[in-house]
Amino acid sequence: MDTGAAATETFVHPMAIVEPGAALGKGVRVGPFCTVGKSAVLHDGVELISHVVVAGQTEIGARTKIYPFASLGHPPQDLKYKGEPTRLTIGEDNVVREHVTMNPGTAGGKFLTTVGSRCLFMTGAHVAHDCHVGDNVVMVNSATLGGHVHVGDFAILGGISAVHQYVRIGKHAMIGGMTGVEGDVIPYGLVMGDRARLQGLNIVGLKRRGFSREQIHDLRTAYRLLFAQEGTMAERLEDVSSLYGKAAAVMEIVDFIRGANNRAICLPKADAAL
Repeated sequence: MDTGAAATETFVHPMAIVEPGAALGKGVRVGPFCTVGKSAVLHDGVELISHVVVAGQTEIGARTKIYPFASLGHPPQDLKYKGEPTRLTIGEDNVVREHVTMNPGTAGGKFLTTVGSRCLFMTGAHVAHDCHVGDNVVMVNSATLGGHVHVGDFAILGGISAVHQYVRIGKHAMIGGMTGVEGDVIPYGLVMGDRARLQGLNIVGLKRRGFSREQIHDLRTAYRLLFAQEGTMAERLEDVSSLYGKAAAVMEIVDFIRGANNRAICLPKADAAL
């Protein structure tokens, strides 16, 4: 048996529908009862297990595995959408579990929704129109993104969490389960609560990803300075910048806060210990 040839052979189950015009790479496997639209692009090694629907101008990166009843690329849930051609692009090596939904962009968001590589989307997760999700992101069961949300690399969104439209989630941030996120979450931040409040830094995640003791110490000290009660936020940002200008991780937080636009920053409770 030539296993090399088998690995590059494209297979479409006889009970699947692949419309003329769809582009399927080497080794793509389309299981029973799947539907692949005419404008879809499935790169090498993509696997649709069964009952998956890929619609619209949707591009799926190599070796991404998609489980039953996922719906990718159907029109966005936006009343302003009038049928204009928009896109959904999904990176490589992702795992998309059952009942996950992802929508393409709209005219109000540059016509594009993007998902990075090596992400895990657990059962029932939702990526709305015009979202931009980074690499190595985990969205736990039923985690939901509103429109125009930006999620940084390595962020984790807990089960049944919900992120308001236009919110930014910084890289390496952690969103607790059943948390409603109405404001931006700083990189490396940990938020929890029925309405998200900043609880501190995602220390466990930082250790797991190999951040040094010195880096974590700098982040902790800078966090205390940034969210202290003394002075204004602008003054505290200047102080932290002068003290930690060469600490890349700290400056990512500073730049993130300075880049606030549509939403306020999630803050700790006024009486919280820093």
